Amino acid sequence: MQVKKTWKQVDGVLLLDKPKGLTSNDALQKVRRLFSAAKGGHTGTLDPLATGLLPLCFGEATKFSADLLHADKTYEAIVKLGITTDSGDADGEVIATAAVNVGKNDIFHTLPRFAGDIWQTPPMHSALKRDGRPLYELARQGIEVEREARAVTIHAIDLLDFSEGTDTLSIRVSCSKGTYIRVLAADIGNVLGCGAHLAGLRRTRVADLGLENSFTLAELQEMDESQRMLCLQPVDGLLRSLPVVMVDGVAAERFRHGNPVDLPDGVSGKIRVYADQQLIGVGEPGADGRLWPKRLVQLAP
Repeated sequence: MQVKKTWKQVDGVLLLDKPKGLTSNDALQKVRRLFSAAKGGHTGTLDPLATGLLPLCFGEATKFSADLLHADKTYEAIVKLGITTDSGDADGEVIATAAVNVGKNDIFHTLPRFAGDIWQTPPMHSALKRDGRPLYELARQGIEVEREARAVTIHAIDLLDFSEGTDTLSIRVSCSKGTYIRVLAADIGNVLGCGAHLAGLRRTRVADLGLENSFTLAELQEMDESQRMLCLQPVDGLLRSLPVVMVDGVAAERFRHGNPVDLPDGVSGKIRVYADQQLIGVGEPGADGRLWPKRLVQLAP
């Protein structure tokens, strides 16, 4: 007889180095089972084609998962020149081919054109919805609908590798939320005059979180439970960019019960609030000049 899974409260953040071929949700569920975590979530999808950093939240940390949805991200991408696909990546059908007569100087002159604020048209093969249906479902039926171009920001785009006479280049891209790297790859190919598609993608940073503190699924599977728990960052692992306010005594109890506390001078925006060195929530200044709770946490004893 199959033993019923026992779930428990697990609070913290795990930085996963997601393998290729798994959806973000599949990766989350595999890791969640390894930790027996009753509640889990991720901070924004990473395509099955892509590998790399996928921050996972468990327990009380899930209250802050949305905070990274708008964060800047960094990717390392492999762009295949001379072949255009309908999806913009290696999973799509080839729709055009062209000779590649591109030198390194052409690359150096092209990449800066995509730095700064640019406009991108979201691909049909995306999770954006039209009338409640993901665009990729329509694309699979051969249906194409009009999409509005939207502004994104490329903070930096650098050439990592390209050899004369080859049809592949590697780039590093630091960009804003909503940037489609496969659209960027296709647009680079268009400017170079030969077309291109995204052949590989690895996410290396989300906000100030990096792969250097991540774990692979295979590594986690080899560990016992106590070893895995040491891989978790604390609940405030996603909040390190926020200023800190310490409270104690009556102020701590007031904040825990949803009441405002005094706001120190010079502190603004979202604020991490701690009592006895432990995160108790996130607050924001109110119109009355006091610090009001916005999200409270209740950690397991």
